Amino acid sequence: MSESANPLTGPSNFIRDIIKEDLKTGKFGGRVHTRFPPEPNGYLHIGHAKSICLNFGLAAEFGGQCNLRFDDTNPEKEEQEYVDSIIDTVHWLGFDWEGRLYYASDYFDQLYEWAIRLIKAGKAYVCDLSAEEVRRYRGTLTEPGIESPYRNRSVEQNLNLFERMRAGEFPDGSRTLRTKIDMAARNLNLRDPVMYRILHASHHRTGDKWCIYPMYDFTHGQSDSIERITHSICTLEFEDHRPLYDWYCENLGIYHPQQIEFDRLNLSYTLLSKRKLLKLVQDGHVRGWDDPRMPTLSGIRRRGYTPEAIRNFCANIGVSKTNGTLELAMLEHFVREDLNRRGQRVMAVLRPLRVVIDNYPNGEVEEMEAVNNPEDSSMGTRKVPFSRVLYIEQEDFREEPPKQYYRLSPGREVRLRYAYFIKCTSVVKNEKGEVVEVHCTYDSATRGGNAPDGRKVKSTIHWVSAAHAIEAEARLYENLFSKENPNDEPQGNDFTANLNPNSLEVLTNCKVEPSLAGAAPLTRFQFERLGYFCVDPDSGSGKLVFNQTARLRDTWAKIEKRL
Repeated sequence: MSESANPLTGPSNFIRDIIKEDLKTGKFGGRVHTRFPPEPNGYLHIGHAKSICLNFGLAAEFGGQCNLRFDDTNPEKEEQEYVDSIIDTVHWLGFDWEGRLYYASDYFDQLYEWAIRLIKAGKAYVCDLSAEEVRRYRGTLTEPGIESPYRNRSVEQNLNLFERMRAGEFPDGSRTLRTKIDMAARNLNLRDPVMYRILHASHHRTGDKWCIYPMYDFTHGQSDSIERITHSICTLEFEDHRPLYDWYCENLGIYHPQQIEFDRLNLSYTLLSKRKLLKLVQDGHVRGWDDPRMPTLSGIRRRGYTPEAIRNFCANIGVSKTNGTLELAMLEHFVREDLNRRGQRVMAVLRPLRVVIDNYPNGEVEEMEAVNNPEDSSMGTRKVPFSRVLYIEQEDFREEPPKQYYRLSPGREVRLRYAYFIKCTSVVKNEKGEVVEVHCTYDSATRGGNAPDGRKVKSTIHWVSAAHAIEAEARLYENLFSKENPNDEPQGNDFTANLNPNSLEVLTNCKVEPSLAGAAPLTRFQFERLGYFCVDPDSGSGKLVFNQTARLRDTWAKIEKRL
C-alpha cells in the first residue's frame, strides 16, 4: 500500500483525486457527503463491501459524512428481513452512519410533487403503451425511437390521468408516467424514460398508501439531492444513466450532486447477481442467504471471515474505470493473513485414526503446554491433556508409504506436537483389510518434542487425547461453482448447471481438544496443520459444529496429487 493510502479506501485513486480538487476549489462549500444506497431486495454480498468501504472510507478520510439509504421503490421484491440484514451487516463490517438512516420511501411525497412540476412544465406525460410496446418504440443503438401516440396529451389531461393513477383507478401496467426528452437521443436512457408505474402492492414501510411507485432512475438522483450528497459514487453500469440524473436535477431546478462511477467487484468462481443468488436460496441449492458457500456478507461472516480481512481486501484491490475479474484466491489471502495474526491455535482431528501407545502407563494423564499463537506471544499458552490412547489424522499414517512421505508408518518415528516421539510397531485391521488402529511406543526422554541425544525426525503431527476428546462436526467447503465464470450458461441450461456438486462435505466424527468446550458461535480458530475454522451457530446439545474458513498451504497435498 502506498504512503498516501487510506486503510479503508486503499491506494490513491481517481475518486480521491476528484474530491481533493473539489475541496481545493471550494466546490460544495468544502463539504464531503457520500452515501451507500442498497436496494432491500436481497442480502449484501462481497461486491457491496467494496462500495461500503469506499463511501464510508472517503467520508471518514476527509472529515465528511456518509448516509445509509435504502432505495426501496419496488415493493414486490423488498422485505423488512433484507432491511434488517443490511443494517446489521454494515455495522458488522465496521461502519456507522451516525443516525443518518434514510429511505427513498421517505421522499415519495416530494417525488410525486416533482413529477407534477414536470407535467405542468410540459416535460412529462401519461402513456398508455404496454411495457412491450415501450421497449419496441424505444428503438436501438443505431435507430431512433418512435414517439408514443400519447406523447402530446395536454397538461390538463396528464394531470388528470396521473392523479387518477394515484387514486387507484387503473390496473397494473395499464399506464405509466414518462419523461418527455428526446426519442432520437443517442443515449437510450433519454428516450422518454418511465418515471412512474402502477403497482397495487403493499410497501414494507408505506403500506397501501401508494399504488404508483417511482422508477429507480427517477428516485436515485433526487434522493441524493434531498440529502445534499456531494459525491454520488456509483458502479460503472450507472454511467449511461448519469445524463438522465443530470436532466432531472437541471429541469427541476434542485441541488445537483456530482455522480462518479467506478468498477464493480467481480471474483472468479463467484456469482454476484442478487437475482441469481435468490434463485439459489429459493430452489434449495444452498441452506439460505447465510450459507457459508454464498458470497453474501452474512454467508462469509458465518464461514468465519473477519470484517478486518474484508476491509483490508477492499483497501488493496484499487478503484478504476474498467471492470475486471479478480482471483478468489486474493480474497482468501487476506482472510488467512488476518486469521494468522488473531486465530488461536488448537488441535483437532477431522478423520480420526486410533493410536495406542503400548508402553505409556495405563490411566496416566499428562498436561502438555501448547502455544496459543506463535504470531502473538501475548495470547499465552494452554494445557492439553495427553494419555495412552490418542487420535491422529488418517492421512498421517501409511502402512506402505510412498516416496517423500515422512509421517507415521511401520518402524518410523515421528514427533507428536508438544508431546513425545513415537514409533509405529504394529497395526490392527478390520475385515476389509483397512487399518483401524495403530500401535506405537514412545520415548519418555523426548517430552516437549525434543530428543536429548540430538536425533531428528522429519515430521510433526497433531493429535487429540481419546479420553478427553470432544465430539464435533466439520463442514468443509469447495467453490460453490466449478466454472471460473459461473455466468457462462451451458447450452440448454441455466447458470445452476455450473454448480459444484462437491461444494460441501460434512464430517460428523471429528475429535477436538477439550479447550474448545463451550466455544461461542463465530469464534475462530486455527486447527493446527488443517486450516482455519469457525464455530457455527448450529452448535449445541453437546456437539460443536465448525465451518472451514480457509485452508492452510499444504506442500504435501501438492506432492500427493502427483503420485
